Amino acid sequence: MLCIGNAIVDIIAQCDEAFLETNGIIKGAMNLIDTRRAELLYSRMGPAIEASGGSAGNTAAGVASFGGRAAFFGKVSNDALGEIYAHDIHAQGVAFDTTPLKGEPPTARSMIFVTPDGERSMNTYLGACVELGPEDVEADKASGAKVTYFEGYLWDPPRAKEAIRQTAMLAHAAGREVSMTLSDSFCVDRYRDEFLELMRSGTVDIVFANSHEIKSLYQTASFDEALAQIRKDCRIAAVTRSEKGSVIVRGDETVVIKATAIKELIDTTGAGDLYAAGFLHGYTQGRDLQTCGDLGSLAAGLVIQQIGPRPRQNLRREAEQAGLTIPDVQTS
Repeated sequence: MLCIGNAIVDIIAQCDEAFLETNGIIKGAMNLIDTRRAELLYSRMGPAIEASGGSAGNTAAGVASFGGRAAFFGKVSNDALGEIYAHDIHAQGVAFDTTPLKGEPPTARSMIFVTPDGERSMNTYLGACVELGPEDVEADKASGAKVTYFEGYLWDPPRAKEAIRQTAMLAHAAGREVSMTLSDSFCVDRYRDEFLELMRSGTVDIVFANSHEIKSLYQTASFDEALAQIRKDCRIAAVTRSEKGSVIVRGDETVVIKATAIKELIDTTGAGDLYAAGFLHGYTQGRDLQTCGDLGSLAAGLVIQQIGPRPRQNLRREAEQAGLTIPDVQTS
């Protein structure tokens, strides 16, 4: 598995609804912010936890926790947060060899405010992420990974688009597959036509989305209508629906996945990222769509019962305990 994404250190704090209103934060969305806004929000945060995050980085960490081989392309700066990010992702068993940026801008950070209902509202300063470009594509990893996965958020920094298209070209030339997550309904609003073109042109084979994102993509209030559309536009789509589980479509095939039962919803940060990790780990092992979805549901269900977007449990062990055995063949 190769994951490409924004290398971001998450700074996570709990807050009430009034804090969001007072500070003009859009609940449940990823809001891009500049340096001044980042400094202001940081000064107003309560006690916080720092954890390496970023959507595709979380997915790579999840794949590694399942026992798969995972690599990551993403840009950090040669600073303290960059060192934290690199240490954390290496510690989780992910190959991360992107050359750090020397000097400005600094490593990206996202201030995430978690309300009592578990919803996360992200305020992201992209920093060094915007410097990821074609020169950071490692051809051996791009052509060697069974599936390359990238986040829709990468459509915000312009040079990253070139890096993704180059990686996709190398992957497809080697007979590999490419997948993406739509990331956020506001992100979909910004890049709807480009995302549809990626799917319809065959640049992307597998799409991950939640119910809000898929409805935004097709500009409809009907989930069923959006599902019917995406079925025609890409080879495989996996759509998460929070407590309703998920739906996977491939051609005329439809697989409904139940949500994992949880004791308490703590923080939804990373839920979609870990769902993708479980699904793609199963997929690269040749498992059927039902098992892929069950592995995704398991990983998502575990991560929302903790603060922070990366698994604290060994996901391979958790899968075995849930009766979802995984062969002793590592993904690539």
